[in-house]
Amino acid sequence: MAGIDLSRVPRALFIDGEWDDVPDLPRFAVVNPATDELLLEIPDAGPEEARRAVAAATAAQEAFAALPARDRSNMLLRAHELLLDAKPELAAIMTAEMGKPLAEALGEIDYSASYLLWYAQEGVRVQGAHSQAPSGRGQILLSREPVGVSLLITPWNFPLAMGARKIAPAIATGCAVVVKPAEKTPLTMLYLARIFEQAGLPAGALNVVTTTRSSEVVAPMLEEGLVRHLSFTGSTAVGSLLHGQCSKHMIRTSLELGGNAPFIVFEDVDLERAVAEVSAAKLRNMGEACTAANRVIVHESIAADFSERLAEKFAALSVGDGAAEGTDVGPMIDRVSCERIQGLVDDAVAKGARILTGGELPDGPGSFYPPTVLADVPRDARMLAEEIFGPVAPVIPFVDEADALAVANDTEYGLAGYLLTNDLGRAMRVSRRMEVGMVGLNSGIISDAAAPLGGVKASGLGREGGVLGIDEFLEYKYTFIPNE
Repeated sequence: MAGIDLSRVPRALFIDGEWDDVPDLPRFAVVNPATDELLLEIPDAGPEEARRAVAAATAAQEAFAALPARDRSNMLLRAHELLLDAKPELAAIMTAEMGKPLAEALGEIDYSASYLLWYAQEGVRVQGAHSQAPSGRGQILLSREPVGVSLLITPWNFPLAMGARKIAPAIATGCAVVVKPAEKTPLTMLYLARIFEQAGLPAGALNVVTTTRSSEVVAPMLEEGLVRHLSFTGSTAVGSLLHGQCSKHMIRTSLELGGNAPFIVFEDVDLERAVAEVSAAKLRNMGEACTAANRVIVHESIAADFSERLAEKFAALSVGDGAAEGTDVGPMIDRVSCERIQGLVDDAVAKGARILTGGELPDGPGSFYPPTVLADVPRDARMLAEEIFGPVAPVIPFVDEADALAVANDTEYGLAGYLLTNDLGRAMRVSRRMEVGMVGLNSGIISDAAAPLGGVKASGLGREGGVLGIDEFLEYKYTFIPNE
């Protein structure tokens, strides 16, 4: 833990503007996945704490929504400043609990801050509409109001960015929230809650409940109708379960779920550019991203050369503790994840794939998996149907455009997709036919606070970020005003 200052991380729940360590509650351990070292032990909340948090948000909702939009905007601007000021300290904490290299943690803070800035600006531009009724009987007034108390469930892979992307539009629109961070990475969210507290957010507007008993904590809030909006980022299986629970009380759902992103590489591209863009799409966050390239679909005329070059690049990467200087690829979130990835690699090899680099789970402490390139991956390999969520790039040769699209769309998921080509007509044609919510055209990085992020099919409902992201926290109200 040398060089990591955990003294400013609260070891408590944040409910109704107060830090409550709840002495009677059990604690759970937060562990560094690079070293297996204990970082902190924090309260393991149960249903009663969840109900208290929702009650606090409910009590705060009316007054928070009534605040001038400019006041809430100023809170976001202040939080934006405080977050950037905290970069060195918070990046070290994020790297310690999640594993990503320090450079990526610093980048995530910048990315997260961009959401606070974006929604500070968008929140003062929420508009309705006014028109005359065609019948001539009166006027139609369309206004927009906050949806109400929102439950935000964030994942472990981007513990700051996913929180900021949800909390910022909630604050901008005047929705009080309860946040349940992932049990693997709660420290970053607790730190962020302290920043919002310092930014002047009123008591009850933001509540954070840490727990390992997710179903016990979330179920009462949904089944008893205690919230009006659920925003969840995580697996499709859990998202589907939550969606069903929300149906009882018609709770609005915003779901960013699993992905199986195809990356199509056509034969007309520069191979060095292709290797760089595929590496960016595959290795961001060690591959632990729903938008990560899961299947690399390469034209058969260049597949062998491309695979060799990609393997050469992967083999040169440094794997280690994200806090160590020069680390390119940090650990997976835990050993179970490593073993799952190894199972996918073993299955592909057994069916005929060739390992060009990596592919073997190392012994020793920490949860590391080497950057791996597999050539000639057969189309019945499990990793083409399942989300790898790790630094493994399976290369699948294709024959022509129709074949590439058939492989790309052969999945229940539809979050992100990528393609590389110098043919403008082909670029537009293929991107239009890819069954995804987001397309990276000649780029392996697509995330941007100004862009609406989300998917189709089993990858979720709704959008986060951009001008559309604020809609998830707003309802429309129509008022008829008679002429007489």
